[in-house]
Amino acid sequence: MRLFTAIELNEDARLAIATEQKRIAEVVGRDAAGSLKWIRPEHMHLTLVFLGEIEEVRAPAIIRAMGDEIGEAGPFAIVFAGIGIFPPQRAPRVLWLGLSRGANEAIALQRRVVERLSPTGVAIEERPFHPHLTLARWRESRQADRRSVAAAGRDAEVARVDVDAVTLFQSRLSSSGPAYTVLARAPLAGLRPPHSR
Repeated sequence: MRLFTAIELNEDARLAIATEQKRIAEVVGRDAAGSLKWIRPEHMHLTLVFLGEIEEVRAPAIIRAMGDEIGEAGPFAIVFAGIGIFPPQRAPRVLWLGLSRGANEAIALQRRVVERLSPTGVAIEERPFHPHLTLARWRESRQADRRSVAAAGRDAEVARVDVDAVTLFQSRLSSSGPAYTVLARAPLAGLRPPHSR
């Protein structure tokens, strides 16, 4: 089973981000936009922990872990704004949308999810977590694509999402794209921090 945990988006946020994708495609031009494979609105989410392929025998423990409320974290808001590219150097592979608000809370929440999943014995990536939403992936890219994307950058708020749970998804890959199934949700039951940013 291919599993990951994520912050789900509401419909308004998906539509606003899809509009931003169209704006970026217009700015970068037909050639660059044509080499990008855009993420469809129904597949948009902010991944917290990607678990990858998990043996089915391990799944019940993971589902149980992600079905209990997270009392140490309270609801908070995230605001999507600003685009970037992975990797930082060389030919680009991923175009992403960052956070102008709620990044620190998302990082803290990701750590709590890692702590919760660690006892299940699954291997979790140790590289630093950078909260972002993937907008597109390059089929073929050139160094020049960086300049095109830089021209499309702006700081304006794209969408806001109120985060009140973490969702465990199963992902099934096919030629028509991924299909996501919700396996569990962990509500954020803690108090809202007094000065969330």
